[in-house]
Amino acid sequence: MLISGGVDSAVAAYRLMEQGHDLHLFYIRIGMDDDEGDCSAEEDIEMCRFIAKRYNLPFDVVTLHQEYWDNVMEYALRTVRQGLTPNPDIMCNKMIKFGFFEQRWGREFDLTATGHYASTVERDGKKYLATAVDPVKDQTDFLARISYEQLLHLTFPLGDIPKSRVREIAIETRMPNAYRKDSQGICFLGKINYNDFIRRHLGERPGPIIEIETGKKLGEHRGYWFHTIGQRKGLGLSGGPWFVVKKNVRDNAIYVSRGYDTEKQYGRLLHIQETKFITEDPWGADCDGVEISFKNRHTPDFTSARLTRLDEGEYVIESADKIQGIAPGQFAVIYDPTRTLCLGSGIITGRPIR
Repeated sequence: MLISGGVDSAVAAYRLMEQGHDLHLFYIRIGMDDDEGDCSAEEDIEMCRFIAKRYNLPFDVVTLHQEYWDNVMEYALRTVRQGLTPNPDIMCNKMIKFGFFEQRWGREFDLTATGHYASTVERDGKKYLATAVDPVKDQTDFLARISYEQLLHLTFPLGDIPKSRVREIAIETRMPNAYRKDSQGICFLGKINYNDFIRRHLGERPGPIIEIETGKKLGEHRGYWFHTIGQRKGLGLSGGPWFVVKKNVRDNAIYVSRGYDTEKQYGRLLHIQETKFITEDPWGADCDGVEISFKNRHTPDFTSARLTRLDEGEYVIESADKIQGIAPGQFAVIYDPTRTLCLGSGIITGRPIR
């Protein structure tokens, strides 16, 4: 059981014990430089030790510092530098929690459990990643890059209950973290401010903020890597709302458009590459306008769409609704039309549709 010190993983462990499972608790530690920010893991680890001692469970702290920085953070910084929008949490799950951890420790056990809000189901002898009953807390979009081999070894004890019930269980069992706030921020990096993190590693590079309709310079930003398509806050412009609708990496320019309903903010077509299906490719070469649901950001809302295959790993999602802030680099997560199964994901590109 991967435990974080938070209420979700603690209740997940409790539910597994109630079901009669024999647990071994693990905390994955990603070390930080002393000047990197307020990211100490000591409080989390102490909470985990307390829970392990209370239920008489074995507990180990394992370190994957170098693996995390060589893979997840390298990916995040490289993507941001290219002017794209990364998702470190998706890559952290695939490469660290269910990658390096599984290879070195998890494989010794029958299953690895986490406190993610997700489920698994069996259909026709195959295992599928399924959405949680709590649509607001559902985290299948953060798991949409895992492989089938990884899925086979996973279980998610919280997928069948809402977050409110998790809190109730924690209070009823008098867990020490029952009222602890949910963690925020980049996977493993805790309280660190994202912009401060980017500034530390990429620095600042002032450039113009330009109104896309008129070409008029409205202000100045501190580097295109601090901004993403669809962003509204943090621009420092009056008379808004203003939204980032385009970035020019070569000229270090940010283009904005004013108003909630400007067409410059919206699109219906998402071109995706490096598409991976978790359990299987449901359609193969016959994927021509098949009905799906999808998400292009972490939200409880699904959007209906049609999916068409262009080439190996290359698809077009044609959304039924206008989508605000389609950002290259983000993951488009593909679900079945019933919004029950998380089928896989692809990386949104800025490449024109053929």
